[in-house]
Amino acid sequence: MAVYDLEEQEQLDELKAWWKQWRNAITAAIAVFVIVFAGIQWWRNHERTLAVEASTLFATVQKVAGEKDVKKVLDAVKAITDKHPGSAYAGRAALVAAKVAFDKGDLGTAKSQLEWAIGNAKEDEIKSVARLRLAGLLGDEKKFDDGLKLLDANTGTGFEAATSLLRGDLLAVQGKLAEAKTAYTSAMAKSDPRDDKRSIQAKLDALGDVK
Repeated sequence: MAVYDLEEQEQLDELKAWWKQWRNAITAAIAVFVIVFAGIQWWRNHERTLAVEASTLFATVQKVAGEKDVKKVLDAVKAITDKHPGSAYAGRAALVAAKVAFDKGDLGTAKSQLEWAIGNAKEDEIKSVARLRLAGLLGDEKKFDDGLKLLDANTGTGFEAATSLLRGDLLAVQGKLAEAKTAYTSAMAKSDPRDDKRSIQAKLDALGDVK
């Protein structure tokens, strides 16, 4: 038994020596782990809180949009764009505001909201929609070159057909029929096979045999 007692004492002494040498490093490592873990948990909770708040504010935007009151909508949108500009809801809110403003004939506000979405929206899809709508407005104002520049930048996946179609419209109204036909042909080719392409075909037929 004395032999075992001696071996156990030696192991204990080695453990004590090891602990004395490394305890500060181990304690520091544990402290760092605890702080990092707590920080991650806090950040996740913070992000959830912000997401819930942004969602609630967007619900308000949708509600007041139904009243067709541009000022109320803009106030509701501002609450999101000021507090949560990086949220997915901010870009969507700007699109809603642009639609309400457009329907009320307030084209300046509609354009500014679309420009905000293009410059700040988190999702590329929202930016693509905003570019298409703004390019259409610019076309209505006969600012064709500005509209076409926006379409040049609209390279998001899933919007190829819509972009080519609007490009064709802007070119056709300028009398650039050959270029318009090329754009319409591209829109036809890029459309989803399940889409109804009769409107595109009608535009191609209306152009006739242009070269």
